[in-house]
Amino acid sequence: MQHHSPNPENDPASINTSGQGLSSTVPPEIRGWNWGAFFLTWVWGIGNRVWLALIALIPVPFVGLAMMIILGLKGNEWAWQCKKWESVEKFRRRQRIWMYWGIAGFVAPFVLILGILLIMAGILGYYGYI
Repeated sequence: MQHHSPNPENDPASINTSGQGLSSTVPPEIRGWNWGAFFLTWVWGIGNRVWLALIALIPVPFVGLAMMIILGLKGNEWAWQCKKWESVEKFRRRQRIWMYWGIAGFVAPFVLILGILLIMAGILGYYGYI
């Protein structure tokens, strides 16, 4: 009985087809929600060559919100299909960075507003208005 060692070059699931459009085979481990695409929509789209994300810029009610949800759901797959990636690991690492920036961009305005309110309360308190 002959034992064959698995050869990754012959395994179609291990071939990197990223950047080949709809003919790309999306690895199952990258499917799932993409927070970077959800929060940063068109900016994320430009960075990942997902030009469909530019629809989020259309000034029609709920189009931006709809695109946020669609990009959150399909962002990983579309990014894999639209841009050539060295490996799944590098793809995941890059999308994690987008996630951090997206969350930071979402949280920053709240922190800024809270800081301004605290400064205003401090100034008003200092002058005896509150």
